[in-house]
Order: sequence, then C-alpha cells, then structure tokens
Amino acid sequence: MTTPARSAPPPPKPVPKPGQVKVFRALYNYQAQHRDELTFKEDDLLYVTDMKNKDWYTARCGKKTGLIPSNYIEENMDRIDNPLHEASKRGNVDFLKESLDNLVSVNGLDKSGSTPLYWASHGGHVECVKTLLAQPRVEVNSQNKIGDTALHAAAWKGHAEVVRMLLAKGARTNIKNKADKIAQELAAKDPETAALLAPYTSRLDDEDYLNDEDSD
Repeated sequence: MTTPARSAPPPPKPVPKPGQVKVFRALYNYQAQHRDELTFKEDDLLYVTDMKNKDWYTARCGKKTGLIPSNYIEENMDRIDNPLHEASKRGNVDFLKESLDNLVSVNGLDKSGSTPLYWASHGGHVECVKTLLAQPRVEVNSQNKIGDTALHAAAWKGHAEVVRMLLAKGARTNIKNKADKIAQELAAKDPETAALLAPYTSRLDDEDYLNDEDSD
C-alpha cells in the first residue's frame, strides 16, 4: 500500500511587525579589504540590518550585502529608522523602491503601529500605493494603534483613487477602528469616496438584517 504524498499547508499571512532595517548615509568612501566587506562611497545610503557587532555592521548597498566599519557611519550621520514609512509619507517613489530593493519590510510598523501602506494611503500618494500593493506579501488590512487601516486613512482624507485600489486588492470594509467606525463612516465629507464605499455598507446592512431575521 502506497502512502499518499503529503502536501505542505499554505503559509500563514505575514504578521506586521516593527521593521529592523535602519538607513544611514556614508560620510566617507570605503574600499572593502576582505571578501565579506562592502565597498561604498561618500553619501551612499547604507541599509543596516545587523548592529550586534559594535565595530562592524552588516549592511546592504545597491544589490550587495557585507560588513561595514561602524565608525564610517556612526557619528554625524543621517539616520532614518523607518525608511519605507518616510518614503510613503512623502510620496517619494524612488526612495520607496530603493528601500524595497534593499529588503526593508513592506509590513514594518512604526511607533503608531502603522504600515507604509497606511501612510501612502493617508497622503493619497497613488504611485506609492500602487508599488506597495504590488508586493506579494503586503498586508492590506493591518490596523494601527487606534484601529485604523489603510482604507480608513484613504476614506477619511477623501482619496478616491486610493480607495479604489485598496478595494481592488481586497481591503475589508467591515473593520471597525477603536472609535467603532468603519471606513465608509469616515468618508462622509467626500462624495466620491463615500459613493465608492456605499455599496459595501449596504451589503453589510443587508447581512445584519438577515442575521437579525435568523435569530428570531
């Protein structure tokens, strides 16, 4: 009797967590002295992933990864703790793409518990939203510390095009924030955005009505 092949279960959805990559700008040129080191130039952005060794950090520059001397970046350096969040807030598509290419987590959280997608949606930065939504492991429905999702942010700010994009990607319309509000309730000040979300709200109302009937 042959044993049927065992198929692996599908992986769970990624859980957003604080990002671990920090970005520094190099003060000086450095030429690698060993194979495991990284060559870089003054003003290059260095994406540091490991700072356990106080003398040599592990970093990425362009498409290469290696060790860098910490004293070349440690003092008087520009440090960006959440590069993808900063790019998303500012609508800086080039910096956003560079951060993604350098393995900055698309689902990383900042101090407010928000993802880069939340901030891109909040700012109405369509190209940034498009780029983030194209990432295979992006978490669309992540809630921050006040319970808002990217859809809440886009609805509140009246960014209709972003709302369309999030809905097309499967953003849930029934998630309530800590003020007990769904996205549609935050969209009242913008007719176009409210109209986009209205059909989903009507559907929710119908489901609630049917559930009430079933309970009688």
